[in-house]
Amino acid sequence: MKIKFLMTGLLGLMTITAFAQKSELTTAETEFNKYDQLRNNKAMAKIANTSLTAAKASIDKAAANEKTANLAQTYALKGSIYSALAASDTVAATSTPLFATAEEALTKAKELDTKGEYKKMIDQAHLNMAQYQLNKGVKEYGDKKYDLAYKSFDYYRTVLPEDTNAIYYTGIAAANAGMWDAAITNYNKLVTTKYSGKQRAYQDLSNFYLQKKDTVGAIKVLNDAAAAYPTDPTFSKRVIELNLQTGKQAEVLANIEKAIANDPKNKVLYYYAGITYTQVADQYNKKIDALSKNAPAKTATPATRPGAKPAAQPAVTATISPEMADLVKNRDENLKKAENAYRKALEIDPNYFEANLNLGYVLINPAIDLFNKTRNLPVSRQKEYDAGMAKANVLFDAAKPYLQKAVDLQPKNVDALTNLRTYYLGKNDMAHANELKKQIEALQQGGSAPAQK
Repeated sequence: MKIKFLMTGLLGLMTITAFAQKSELTTAETEFNKYDQLRNNKAMAKIANTSLTAAKASIDKAAANEKTANLAQTYALKGSIYSALAASDTVAATSTPLFATAEEALTKAKELDTKGEYKKMIDQAHLNMAQYQLNKGVKEYGDKKYDLAYKSFDYYRTVLPEDTNAIYYTGIAAANAGMWDAAITNYNKLVTTKYSGKQRAYQDLSNFYLQKKDTVGAIKVLNDAAAAYPTDPTFSKRVIELNLQTGKQAEVLANIEKAIANDPKNKVLYYYAGITYTQVADQYNKKIDALSKNAPAKTATPATRPGAKPAAQPAVTATISPEMADLVKNRDENLKKAENAYRKALEIDPNYFEANLNLGYVLINPAIDLFNKTRNLPVSRQKEYDAGMAKANVLFDAAKPYLQKAVDLQPKNVDALTNLRTYYLGKNDMAHANELKKQIEALQQGGSAPAQK
């Protein structure tokens, strides 16, 4: 009887011990749930943190006991509690080991939870882990440690693969770190989502391809963007620019002319034709500028016009070479073709903002060139000066209706306001020029521009 009594007592002790350890799991879960319910309530923050501390103490005891140490529940709870501790700790020295412990526990929990009993708990813990990495990545990005930020954001993205912020943060960190393949992968994903900044993402993605010298990839992205946003001319314009840069001028123009033949009432096609000819003209301008820097010069009489300071050195005028004359001729021919194309677009839609803006640009540029050349003439060539300024005034006035129309259509467009201001500067109308300058500065500073009088 005595032996039986002793054995019964031993069994009772074992039951009580096992119950005690199981009780630690229950306590850990109860306290953690209490914390989870209160953590977003600022007024209850102190109670929530007390519960989290109590949950940690209980789970540590359960994890140290051989009876409960290897249970899926123990690992799931430990991962949940430690992930919450890591996410709420802003000090790297203390939060890093908490995160490592949580990660190890969650890996083990997922392995042991073959029936998925604790899947919800494990998934929620991984959200804490993602939050920790997001916070860490934001700090690293702010410190310009882009490679580290990429790793942190990529962990966040792995947990939440469809989260647009996760994809964007990972991609932008990769780009800043010069990791173009990773940036391209993430941005290619981003443009398939409902991300609010997708138009900008397309532009960035095309630039990432260009960083890899993959013009074909960049053009494909821009064509996709143009199809997704048919009313935004930015993408098609950039496609034209890239094709021209790669020497495909004839191909671009042939495609546009073919499209116009099939759809002669399409204002956008004429606009694209105008852009193409303008870009070609700009290429000739660059060659003209380069040649001008190396051109031989001859001395001219110093300019001493009323109100101007006498020239310290003799003025110089560039000798016009046959090569320069040919470049100027080609530039002007393409500007004229651009002008005609924009006019065709405006025949179809007089309120087409982009066509008004660009036609004004095309028309005012010769006026600016003539104005700048004429005002540098010496006094001894007064007759030539007067004729040049008169002609420049005519050219300025020819551009004005389109410059003004662009502003009327989009009063807060800085490009339109800047072009119109250039007109007034050319006409020496400083009152209007200064008024427009104030509007432009207000818009650039994020304020509201005063209405144009």
